[in-house]
Amino acid sequence: MNFNRAVIKVGSALIAPDKDGCSDKYIAAISHFINQCQKQGKEIILVSSGSVAAGRSLIHHGSPELSGATRKAMASVGQMQMMANWQRFFSIPCSQILITQEDFTNRERFISIKHTIKIQLANGILPIVNENDTVADKQATVGDNDNLAALVAQVCEADALFILSDIEGVFTKDPKVNADAVLVPEIAEITDEIYAMAGVTRSHLATGGMKTKIQAAEKAVEHGINTYIVNGTRSEVFESLLAGVNPGTRFIANKNISSRKHWLKHSLKSQGKIILDAGAVNAILNKGASLLPKGVKSAESPFKPGDSVDLIDERNNKIIAKGISLYSQHDLQRIMGQHSDSIDSILGHDQGDAVVHRDDMVIL
Repeated sequence: MNFNRAVIKVGSALIAPDKDGCSDKYIAAISHFINQCQKQGKEIILVSSGSVAAGRSLIHHGSPELSGATRKAMASVGQMQMMANWQRFFSIPCSQILITQEDFTNRERFISIKHTIKIQLANGILPIVNENDTVADKQATVGDNDNLAALVAQVCEADALFILSDIEGVFTKDPKVNADAVLVPEIAEITDEIYAMAGVTRSHLATGGMKTKIQAAEKAVEHGINTYIVNGTRSEVFESLLAGVNPGTRFIANKNISSRKHWLKHSLKSQGKIILDAGAVNAILNKGASLLPKGVKSAESPFKPGDSVDLIDERNNKIIAKGISLYSQHDLQRIMGQHSDSIDSILGHDQGDAVVHRDDMVIL
């Protein structure tokens, strides 16, 4: 395939197909594919799920519905099992990189991950990335490794993302229950109709499903990364990929936002909400304007200067954009509806004429 650096995401169903410890049933073919890519001079970063499934047999539990603490304990011991299982298939050293949402949110950590991976690749090391499930809480978790893989692909400036699943790709319907479902080989634009095709995962161990794979593809293609969803349970799939043939669904790269705005859109979690009047909505969507205090109707949820916020149309309660606020919720409640030249006299200080500058805003 025509790529120089790729992120390959491997799901739990491939790591632990019996949902009880690591297996080499599918890993052998995946590892061979990675080795062949490396022999061709291509750089590979592996994002591997499966730590919970790998550690399941080592932690006592009495129910299929696992508590958060039990899942973390399984992830901790299972991560070691999973890494050992991967390493035995490679003659080169592997590294372990455990990440949380906060590592993407914090720009310094974001750059640190980028440099770490770059140095490891330059030294012939295979980086293996997973979410740090042992420490991540609801606020600090990416939530699924499909989206994690897309964020990693962005960080390491990959030009391809391969999401390996137990399904061939995106179908017009759920192929498990619809015999007339048809595989969609190429998707140029991710629309509501594409999302409508997505099903949900049936496995209580997995956190993904086709919806999160499409979400991941959307993140990646906006950053110029061609994304493929393929069936990792079939060895012939990897033969096709090495031959330059697409055996699944390809999402065509279409970089249309800057790296900073991509980071803002997909990595930062919003801390608050700013409700806008019709004039502000029109100015932002149709004139490329910054958000001024005059157009603010209300500010919800506590947020600080520098926090990411959702910008919401008061008429339909729809999020139209996301941006970094120059003012706190408390200060914004005092200046909303006012002209910008009144900010200093009201607050006693001035962070700028705009509440959210257009350079720190991305339209959704």
